[in-house]
Amino acid sequence: MNKGMVFLVGAGPGDPGLLTLRGKELLETAEVLVYDRLASREFLELVPAGCEKIYVGKESGRHSRTQEEINGILVEWALKGKRVIRLKGGDPFVFGRGGEEIHSLSAHGIPYEVVPGVTSAIAALSHAGIPVTHRGVGQSFHVITGHTAVGAGDGDSLTGGFDQYARLPGTLIFLMGLSNLEKIVENLIKYGKDPRTPAAVVTNGTLPDSRCVRAALSSLPEAVRRAGLKPPGIIVVGPVAAFSMTCKKELPLSGALVGITGTDGMWNKLSEKLVSQGASVVRAGISRIVPLNKEGLSGHLDRLDQVSWIVFTSTNGVRIFFEAMREGRMDLRALGHVKFAVVGSGTGKALEEQGFFPDYMPEEYTTEALARGLLSRIRPGESVLIPRARMGSPILREALCQGGISVLDVPVYDVEAEPVGREALSELSRLHYLTFESGSGVRGFFGELADEKRRLLETGPCPVCIGKATAEALSAFGIRRMKIARDYTADGLLSAILEDWDHGSSRL
Repeated sequence: MNKGMVFLVGAGPGDPGLLTLRGKELLETAEVLVYDRLASREFLELVPAGCEKIYVGKESGRHSRTQEEINGILVEWALKGKRVIRLKGGDPFVFGRGGEEIHSLSAHGIPYEVVPGVTSAIAALSHAGIPVTHRGVGQSFHVITGHTAVGAGDGDSLTGGFDQYARLPGTLIFLMGLSNLEKIVENLIKYGKDPRTPAAVVTNGTLPDSRCVRAALSSLPEAVRRAGLKPPGIIVVGPVAAFSMTCKKELPLSGALVGITGTDGMWNKLSEKLVSQGASVVRAGISRIVPLNKEGLSGHLDRLDQVSWIVFTSTNGVRIFFEAMREGRMDLRALGHVKFAVVGSGTGKALEEQGFFPDYMPEEYTTEALARGLLSRIRPGESVLIPRARMGSPILREALCQGGISVLDVPVYDVEAEPVGREALSELSRLHYLTFESGSGVRGFFGELADEKRRLLETGPCPVCIGKATAEALSAFGIRRMKIARDYTADGLLSAILEDWDHGSSRL
């Protein structure tokens, strides 16, 4: 059997936007993903659906796999002929033990490629406004592992090095050392570092909940205790730690942390709008659109001459309908006699992108308002085609049928939401807002650990719903505190958050 290949990819410091283009390209082609404890779940969404995912993360005091076991996993899958991506936080060669893995691969004749990553030693500090070098203040920097800097871990004690570290000029950066902070400070001062030296700790660097505490070296442990900072964190010692080179310009949503659930389309639209207003955003729940019943839709397309109206209740319905027409090599002139109705402006825009303008759109973007408007426009006996979501509301179909209208109700897609596990709840608890774009997304979010998530939304982030139907789905899980967008679009969600944040409701 042909040997596969292993790619050691640096994921960067945490912000998914700081993954390299080469790293993203490789993740999208992975057959096997062997990954560490990562700061963002979004990296895992880049791999193909059939990719084998193997977690080998290491946390302070707890390793899921030994390094030797990790080496064995890489060798095993590569010898099976697989394309293996070894994803590491930061850079594979900055305390990432990438060299050990390469030695193991080389011993078995397995080809490999190393893809550098942005190291947190620079990026996390930069995000906090601390330059690792500055002319006349810090003309060099030194990166030291905080795990072994006080003699703990892997038999690689560097305790004796503090007499050298304390005399080094420039900036000292300790990675993975927050749990050893007191010992690190004690040893630096013991061997001659001025207790008044500026110092800082940065946690969750480059992420929305990044925090930075600055103090004189001797006071740093107490300042960190008072602030309640938790690992992972970076310790920086040197004059540059006194700098705070972050832009002070306030935007309307500066300081707001927003979690976005839903499809890639909603994430792309809403995250851009929120960031432009100063918010920090995280992907809090992922939904995928799964096309259904193409054969059934194709059968209805063959009878379009019998259809008077086509009614779209979502942008996904528009997209899938016209994709089916193209796949069936159907001429758009077959729609010349058809009138179109849409539930709202977002769906109307999607229809316009296909070259058609809606003949009817209700002033209130709800299924109920759409049904009322159509009943006054469609004559009994006429036929209406509704390409919709499998779990969509039955209100429209039932209202039209009661009005004597023939309804061709065709589920053309389903919304599958990935479960949000317990490990993500602590991250979500720090958010100010959590957005939902559909009832299906709500039900998917509560698919696991429903009681814990109900408690989270009662006291944590404020849910923001795209419309009444989504709000009703949330209410079914016992949630009463929520905001509902007046306009059922990404802009509507943005407006609801802006209004609430301006009033200070979710800052308490």
